Amino acid sequence: VVGARDGTLTFMVGGETDQYERAKPVLEAMGSRIVHCGEVGMGQVAKLCNNMLLAISMIGVSEVVNLAD
Repeated sequence: VVGARDGTLTFMVGGETDQYERAKPVLEAMGSRIVHCGEVGMGQVAKLCNNMLLAISMIGVSEVVNLAD
């Protein structure tokens, strides 16, 4: 909620270009970065890839902390 209020969210959006352009003003009110990822469903794919990269990074940091301990 805070990110939307402050307009700092990132959106990865899938859909036809005309649909994306129609929704863009609403998304811009809540986010500072809006990426059109292509056809329907590709925004979800991009989000899943992003989440996987974050999870891998978190696991790596956890391993380093355990090794340093």
